[in-house]
Amino acid sequence: MTILDGKSLSKQIKTELKAKVADLVVKSGIKPGLAIVEVGSDPASEIYVRNKIKSANFVGIEARLIKKDESITQEELLKLIDELNADVSVHGIIVQLPLPKHLDERAVIDLIDPDKDIDGFGVLNKGKLFSGMKCFQPATPLGVMKLLDAYNIPLKGKEAVVVGRSNIVGKPMGMMLLLRDATVTIAHRYTVDLKKITKEADILVVAVGKKNLITADMIKPGAVVVDVGINREGDKIYGDVDFDNVSQVASHITPVPGGVGPLTIAALLANTVEAYENKIQGIVL
Repeated sequence: MTILDGKSLSKQIKTELKAKVADLVVKSGIKPGLAIVEVGSDPASEIYVRNKIKSANFVGIEARLIKKDESITQEELLKLIDELNADVSVHGIIVQLPLPKHLDERAVIDLIDPDKDIDGFGVLNKGKLFSGMKCFQPATPLGVMKLLDAYNIPLKGKEAVVVGRSNIVGKPMGMMLLLRDATVTIAHRYTVDLKKITKEADILVVAVGKKNLITADMIKPGAVVVDVGINREGDKIYGDVDFDNVSQVASHITPVPGGVGPLTIAALLANTVEAYENKIQGIVL
């Protein structure tokens, strides 16, 4: 059994991005800029934002946190997005989710310039993904793909099952596997006999948010298991997969933490550098 080490791969990706950014800054005289908009004070979001900023600074990206009070109006937030869209020093824009309930999350995300939508959550980038066109892909499934590729795991013709159908992970994950010629099944909370479906999977990706949802008897021997789930209990973090027992059956498995999580940020930074490179290509070339 092989542990899919996302932490080590993340470090490798960030080191490569750092060298690339340094070279592009010398050639263009322009530094990459990332704007992170955070509304309100959610403890989990604040930890994630700090990690994004720390990693961005390591790579050479100037990350700017724009913190707004929870009382901000929809109109004020949309005006801020418009300003960031027009700011030439900003190459990537992130709106930290979730937003307070009085704000229209969809309208805010869809207003982000598609060329700066490094989360890949906007409707245009989603449409391009589903059409098989070049676009910014959501960071978590993109991180999963980078991990599978790093370990030379074949996808073409394989049975892939994605458990979870969120717009952020499940749906784009299924499409990205499909675009790599896997045969994809997406399961969810209303799926009848989940075990029957997961037992068929050569590659199983789980993104539900339910501790130990996937047990050893649900795994095809030799399957590749990718656990995207994050479940906090006190000071401990658990995935959606019963790691100790499933690891006895799978050929490859991600740990939680240390698997997909670090790669989400690495993929986000890769998208930021790509957005930056797209904007300065006329200067560099």
